[in-house]
Amino acid sequence: MEPPPGSDAPESPAAPPAGYEIEHELRAALGARRIAGVDEVGRGAWAGPVVVCAAVTDLSPPPELPGRGGRTIRLTDSKLLSAAHREAFAEVLPGWLTAYAFGSAEPEEIDEVGMTEALRRAAVRALEALPEPPDAVILDGKHDYIGRLGAASGGRPRWRARCEIKADQRSVSVAAASVLAKVHRDRLMAALDARFPGYGFADSAGYPSPAHQKALAESGPTPHHRLSWSYLDDLPRWRHLKKHRDPQAGNGQLTLL
Repeated sequence: MEPPPGSDAPESPAAPPAGYEIEHELRAALGARRIAGVDEVGRGAWAGPVVVCAAVTDLSPPPELPGRGGRTIRLTDSKLLSAAHREAFAEVLPGWLTAYAFGSAEPEEIDEVGMTEALRRAAVRALEALPEPPDAVILDGKHDYIGRLGAASGGRPRWRARCEIKADQRSVSVAAASVLAKVHRDRLMAALDARFPGYGFADSAGYPSPAHQKALAESGPTPHHRLSWSYLDDLPRWRHLKKHRDPQAGNGQLTLL
């Protein structure tokens, strides 16, 4: 799952490294050889895309980083890593992973079909962008958000999905996807910050920080804001911009938290 804004973690010996327990179980149970870990970021933001990364490893030991005092920083959920360590891992993971790919859905699409459908589409785009289709997919959380759109014409799932709570702490594949998705989206939002100063996109990544809320109240939403969301109800000057989604477009909405 995505790290909330402002949650950069200091170096902490309590952060457990991710392992391959889930991947090994999938190999034993399904004979899966290519296993994609999938994680998303940006689901709860008010602005910017929702981004999904799919990452595939060869089940070898993942890269490690040097820490202070001779400590070793091991790969885990991006929420448990500092921003500097996420950036450092994002530099070395692409060369180590067997494959990885991103998929996204922009605010206009989120407004049109709802977050669940947009998240599903972003995940499918990431999986389809991999050079070879995975035999199985590990999703962080308890919802199989790729199932419906990923179904083949015969009704069989296109990918065998395994949902695991805290998979980003337990699976190397999902941890790698978590870090790459977070860093990739943060960079996108930092680029938007230069074009739309005052909203704090570089710091809050589109989440409702005080600076972001102040800029919205004063200047209104940018073209990169999600206009179907309830925050507009609290902005009388800009409430007329709110979009109302067709209830038939997308269904089964997931919680944003």
